[in-house]
Amino acid sequence: MAEYTVLAVTAVVAVVSLELAVLRTGLFRRPAYWVTIGICGAFMVPVNGWLTKLSAPIVWYAPALRTGWRFPLDIPVEDFAFGFALLTLVLLSWYRAGIGGSTEDQP
Repeated sequence: MAEYTVLAVTAVVAVVSLELAVLRTGLFRRPAYWVTIGICGAFMVPVNGWLTKLSAPIVWYAPALRTGWRFPLDIPVEDFAFGFALLTLVLLSWYRAGIGGSTEDQP
């Protein structure tokens, strides 16, 4: 079983469900959120690509625990799912704590 893959997909589903069903901050409707995701992705690709490159990996994943799909620069696709879930959860937590803006700022 591709446990890393299952956990990555579960993390995304859990965080998106938390926002849509419980927190309802409107984060996904904010252009700034998507810009943040893009900026983080732009930095994640070269760094994660260097750490997980097949020619000389610094971080190694057990092949049986993931799909084996890599894109781009040999990055396991599961890393993008975990990155999305973690970044989104942090931003949702900030909004919930009142750090990310007031309710008047929400659409």
